[in-house]
Amino acid sequence: MAKKPKAETQDAEQGASGVRAVDRAIAILQCFTPDQPAMSVIEIQKRVGLSRPTLYRLLQTLSQRDLIQAEGDPQRFRLSHGVMKLSHVWLKGLEIVAVARPIVEGLREATGETAALFREQDDRGICILECESRHVLSISRGVGHSLSLTQGSSCKAMLAFMDPARQAALISATVPSTERARIEEALTFARHNGYATSHSEIFAGAAAVSAPCFDHRGNVVGSVGLYGPTARIDEQKLLEYSGLVREAGRQISVLLGFQGTEPAVAGPV
Repeated sequence: MAKKPKAETQDAEQGASGVRAVDRAIAILQCFTPDQPAMSVIEIQKRVGLSRPTLYRLLQTLSQRDLIQAEGDPQRFRLSHGVMKLSHVWLKGLEIVAVARPIVEGLREATGETAALFREQDDRGICILECESRHVLSISRGVGHSLSLTQGSSCKAMLAFMDPARQAALISATVPSTERARIEEALTFARHNGYATSHSEIFAGAAAVSAPCFDHRGNVVGSVGLYGPTARIDEQKLLEYSGLVREAGRQISVLLGFQGTEPAVAGPV
């Protein structure tokens, strides 16, 4: 068997070495966490498993690129402002509809019902993406359709996870005192279970279920949901679909940079 030319072999070895160095540098960057934003060399070494000389070389390179900075005595390392520059570029290029579209389309295909994405705008919930059911009998709101944040599963899924002070102000301004107990009960259900439901709130004979979506700061930025006629969506279907929309909300949140846990910690009440 013919041997590879020496130059080609050297190029392959250098390429493999370069890939390993990149992989190791990424491992160093990823070992920092919100709970431990600054670490000593020994602490970093325990997490990435590199020799001390190799680790120091990579830390020096990352420092030169403003991705790592050293501080204090004894010396500790933390992420530097170069990481924020990369984060800013990523956030500027992030468009929730583009990110969520495959997931919303997947919901429609999995259930056969209309799937939609909502976000808040001017204290209202607005539909920004809708994948309509292919059934002859279907429910559709249409992109651009908006409603009060206290109406429908899509808006209640957002309202339930908003800042409590803002939530209270919205309820006080838009909900008659005679209806507030009902709204509070629905929001408590949503916070407890991680999803909101509605029955004939927007359209007579329609059922809907929605879950919240969160951004990289942990703020609720939208909701994803399913809706269709009660002729097809009974309580058992609604419960089944609740798991699907919660998972869809989790997936969208992860793509938006959310690193927390699911808001719901219990089963249905």
